[in-house]
Amino acid sequence: MSIVNTVARFFNRNTKKTEEECKPEILQRKQHGISRRQLSENALKVLYRLNKEGYQAYLVGGCVRDSMLGAHPKDFDVATNATPEQVNQLFRNSRLIGRRFKLVHVLFGREVIEVATFRTSPKEEHNSQQAKTGDSGMILRDNVYGSIDDDAMRRDFTINAMYYAVNDFTVHSYANGYQDAQDKLIRLMGDPETRYREDPVRMLRAIRFAAKLDFEIEHETKAPIKMMAPLMEQIPAPRLFEEVLKLFLSGNALVTYRLLREYKLFGELFPLTEQCVANDEFAARFVEQTMINTDTRIQSGKSVTPYYFFAALLWPSLQRVQAEFLEQGLPPQPALHKAANRVIEQQLKRTSIPKRFTIPMKEIWDMQARLEKKKGKKAAEAAESNRFRAAYDFVLLREQCGENLRGLGKWWTGYQESEEYKEIAANRKPDERHTKKRRPRRTNRGSANDRQRSRRPEA
Repeated sequence: MSIVNTVARFFNRNTKKTEEECKPEILQRKQHGISRRQLSENALKVLYRLNKEGYQAYLVGGCVRDSMLGAHPKDFDVATNATPEQVNQLFRNSRLIGRRFKLVHVLFGREVIEVATFRTSPKEEHNSQQAKTGDSGMILRDNVYGSIDDDAMRRDFTINAMYYAVNDFTVHSYANGYQDAQDKLIRLMGDPETRYREDPVRMLRAIRFAAKLDFEIEHETKAPIKMMAPLMEQIPAPRLFEEVLKLFLSGNALVTYRLLREYKLFGELFPLTEQCVANDEFAARFVEQTMINTDTRIQSGKSVTPYYFFAALLWPSLQRVQAEFLEQGLPPQPALHKAANRVIEQQLKRTSIPKRFTIPMKEIWDMQARLEKKKGKKAAEAAESNRFRAAYDFVLLREQCGENLRGLGKWWTGYQESEEYKEIAANRKPDERHTKKRRPRRTNRGSANDRQRSRRPEA
């Protein structure tokens, strides 16, 4: 049997639905409660333009779900029967991205409206350039186009299988998605094991939605997760880095962390940290407090830098590895530097961390020892560093978790009230890494970076 026939049989077996499941529930404006005032003006422009040119076009997924629940979505995805090439030709401010899953990004300044063409299950006449799966069932390519009904059956969760039409203000809800949203239930479309094999990141998405929306994961949807968690090893490290940011930097880090550990997924993302947390009471407290502090900052409107978050999550592992090097006779700072390199190298196998983050991570760790030296000019020299505030916050986090630093946090808190520090802060040079001029935007479309950022539009 050919690869194409095998792919077609796989997709068709997974997407067989009853006629009732494929038929949408049409919700009128007064039923779903979504107002255009809640929606992005730029997303509406895309819908109006596609409709004007004779194409079907809908808002889909998370923006519909969240608007219906009274939240304020940040990202707006559009689904249409226009092909990516037709969309790209229609909007001058757009670019084609992706190979595994072709998409179009329509650019409005910093806002990006993602437009995807309705997908359907491949048939025997489709070639491997259109649809392809790996040996384990993971989708490698998915570019066979169909109708809105076909597309709805290919969504990940029922609560994401809802489509908003701007021409008549209705929502088309498939597979009981609207009712599941009302019942606060996360349910996979289709057979859970098959859907997780198609894309193991769906396990992380189930956890993320449960934490973000305060929903329950339906029994059959959650049942295979612990067993199938090792499939996360198949996911490219750059994609998992982006997923980690979504999981933990949205204001629900603590709940997310506890769910990830419950379903054996946290160790797939941070294996070294999981080992520490499972065997060390201080490490467990430290990671949980990191999550609490992260949520507190985000919920109060403050930002959390990824490098600080990763530095905190990997700190227990760093201490353990540094202790091993100290036992071998290395001095403290060389042991720290060697441990930092090893811990980051191991973490990069699971979640890639850009160099612009690994460098300040190491600086925060390195400054923990520098902040202990307060005599003479040492305090002023430490305070001049662009990483001082982050390193100071890190000291407070360590003390918060019960580490005895002999009043170090209190001393540095008082120092920041001194005239000496105020003068240093006023004259501190900006971080050159963050003040470089932006490079001119590339004019070629579909660059390698764009393809790397492409994703399946299921949110």
